[in-house]
Amino acid sequence: MKVLILAAGVASRLKPLTENTPKCLLKVGDKSILERTIDNLVKNNISEVIVVTGFLKEKIEEYLTLNYPNISFTFIYNEIYDSTNNIYSLWLAKKYLLGYEMLLLDSDIVFDSRIIGQLLSSRYDNCLSLRSTKKLGKEEIKCVLNKDGSIKEIGKTMDPKDAVGESIGIEKFSKELVLRLFTILDRKILDEKEVNVFYEAAFQEALDNGAKIFPVDVENYKCMEIDTKEDFKTAVSVVNNMS
Repeated sequence: MKVLILAAGVASRLKPLTENTPKCLLKVGDKSILERTIDNLVKNNISEVIVVTGFLKEKIEEYLTLNYPNISFTFIYNEIYDSTNNIYSLWLAKKYLLGYEMLLLDSDIVFDSRIIGQLLSSRYDNCLSLRSTKKLGKEEIKCVLNKDGSIKEIGKTMDPKDAVGESIGIEKFSKELVLRLFTILDRKILDEKEVNVFYEAAFQEALDNGAKIFPVDVENYKCMEIDTKEDFKTAVSVVNNMS
């Protein structure tokens, strides 16, 4: 299995906090977001990590290599991070991921380490972490399910009333689905120039063409995506009692 963290964004909504600091290096409580993520991977016996960087890449690379000498990092630089979205950053990692299972993580989430364990031990080859809730708005990546419990729709645009919860930004995919996704990504990036959309657009196309991805409910485990200053303030309380 290959583990990929996407950490290229500018995080303009968190300025001035992110003027000179990548979002993932902001401290929430006594640890940075990225430190919490790497510590969670270590707790799950993961020692090799691929990181796609962009904004202030040197700070991320230096932080990780100095603080985690026992982890093997591969860094990929998204040179056009300020004009692309995470779909492009994911595509840049293609050569490192083909032929492997993938654990994909966004770099702006704080979460309980047991959530990774849930995915790794899931009976589903293709699954993602879902926070079940009806308190959904326009910003969340929402999921609508099929009758068999698999995901029918994923994205921001559906009616929140139809969704069962929010995808928190952690996914596990088989090597077969990884191949299908990069086939889709090649077309979207190279032919259609869709570099500024969310990677869930590729997930949705795979689902529309018969792929099965199942949600794994994070249950009562704490998790939160940090996009705004309000999120950042709330996250400080969320990290308490986290494993």
